Amino acid sequence: MQTEAIRVLSGDIGGTKTRLAIVTVQGTQVNIEHEVIYLSGDYDQFEILLGEFMSSVVLSPTRAAFGVAGPVQGRVVQTTNLPWRIDADVLQQQFGFEYCMLLNDLEATAYGLPALKKNDLLVLQEGAADAIGNVAVIAAGTGLGEAGLFWDGEDYHPFATQGGHTSFSPSNTLEFSLLRHLQQQYGHVSWERIVSGMGIVSLHEFICQYRGVVVPEWLLEEMSLGDEAAAISAAALAGRDELCVQTMQLFTRLYGAEAGNLALKIMSCGGLYLGGGIAPKILPLLQSGEFLEAFLAKGRMRHLLEAMPVTVILNDRAALYGPALYAVKH
Repeated sequence: MQTEAIRVLSGDIGGTKTRLAIVTVQGTQVNIEHEVIYLSGDYDQFEILLGEFMSSVVLSPTRAAFGVAGPVQGRVVQTTNLPWRIDADVLQQQFGFEYCMLLNDLEATAYGLPALKKNDLLVLQEGAADAIGNVAVIAAGTGLGEAGLFWDGEDYHPFATQGGHTSFSPSNTLEFSLLRHLQQQYGHVSWERIVSGMGIVSLHEFICQYRGVVVPEWLLEEMSLGDEAAAISAAALAGRDELCVQTMQLFTRLYGAEAGNLALKIMSCGGLYLGGGIAPKILPLLQSGEFLEAFLAKGRMRHLLEAMPVTVILNDRAALYGPALYAVKH
């Protein structure tokens, strides 16, 4: 059992933001010494960003691990929503690390769960009192990440998936129209195209066209300031615009539907966690009942899903804790 604190460079590399930190790890306790958040799109290569961060560090750690939004193949990842190719061997040689590892970002979140405290979590569904078994993690943010934790009877083993890129499956007339609308733009329509920040924007565009309603000038102005999805969700939460309300209701239902799909595929009897940046910002919508009703609406498997705890991760550093814990454990 680990007794001494170990210094680690940990990173959470996302399509919108990259968070890097020097942390100390002792057991499952992660303490942040130095942390910087960067806008990922401002850098042509991750090595440039990392070099900028390392120049601000007085004593460089020998261990480094990074959670990356994209499929990790061996020791290399091509990011999904950025033009970055990240190679752990290159980083190890360039920056002099003795140990350097890449994880999928949702795999990193899964590894970070033991570091979370009670006030980092919000329970949407208690589930069965004796719930135990595999665990699922789903996270809508810039994209849609999905991962699992295999329960071997004694311990959990996180693993990555690319489930967010599986094909969207409509379940009613409105959703079939949505699928046709998006197929005209993208051909293949994944769940990520809908349950994500860019998905919120696509859903709003579709709802406006479907209802034949023009977007009000004040909303166009707020959307033009940068974060279109945030403007839409804020207008919905404030009840300022009915089309925004309908957009976020649809988003919430579809988020719940795909969460239920993942839970069944992984057989996550130990529970499902909602990570990512969107969930903590739309808690009233998640607590309204629409998310859980869509999550549970799986016909004869409803009873199985009702027994699964469903929890929102409120702490946005979960994906930063995970690589640090991984770097110490392996």
